[in-house]
Amino acid sequence: MVDVTIGTVGSVSSADTSARSLELAARRAGEAGIVHSWELVTAVDGPGTRMTLFLSGCPMRCRYCQNPDTWHMHDGSHTSLDAIVDRIRRYRAVFEATGGGVTLSGGEPLMQPAFVERIFAACRELGVHTALDTSGNLGARASDALLDDTALVLLDVKSGIPEIYEDVTTRELAPTIDFGDRLASRGNRMWIRFVLVPGLTDAWDNVEAVADIVARWSTVERVEVLPFHQMGASKWRRLGVPYTLADTRAPDDALLERVRGQFRSRGLTVW
Repeated sequence: MVDVTIGTVGSVSSADTSARSLELAARRAGEAGIVHSWELVTAVDGPGTRMTLFLSGCPMRCRYCQNPDTWHMHDGSHTSLDAIVDRIRRYRAVFEATGGGVTLSGGEPLMQPAFVERIFAACRELGVHTALDTSGNLGARASDALLDDTALVLLDVKSGIPEIYEDVTTRELAPTIDFGDRLASRGNRMWIRFVLVPGLTDAWDNVEAVADIVARWSTVERVEVLPFHQMGASKWRRLGVPYTLADTRAPDDALLERVRGQFRSRGLTVW
């Protein structure tokens, strides 16, 4: 990021203003974006070995968020598209050998849809598999061109009852359902993710509602029931953000099996 220098009379220098204008123009065009971090992982975030890029910015405030340090755009660094593509090229052999590819996560990657679209277009040209990890809340921002270059969508359905969804995320459920409907109608492959939090998302009726929503999407390949854990709690404390789930335990095996069974009863493949 370019530092903004404050002059003796509190004004921003013309050079800094020009540099920031160029940055913003590059972001609007998808030629650059704000990246929080990245990692190379296997068996998560899609098939094979994945380069997962965590983009900054998210409109949701999920009570169990593992990455509250990605909520704000200033949490990351201005990064050019060319720098990202160069990094992807370096790992092409790994992706080819493992059936892996690139996953864009966050934060919420659709906070930066032009950047996502340009990265995925570059991946298509390189023959690299792409996955979009999203809540779907900003799905309307995803262009058809972006989705044409998306091989897999990891769609987080955080709850099935609107009131519970809003309690979990501070946002509305409807945009996620609309996005899932759109993906299914287009033929986009989906893996569904549902975080099981005792006392928050585990109610029988809430899980039934999620299962009903997911079962209507014909392109869902599997449902991942993810047990809640406390691995992100230290980030909340470090940021000084109130964390309401400090006393919540991970779900036990009986609860996990009950919830997985609810999804299986719809004929869904469950992980």
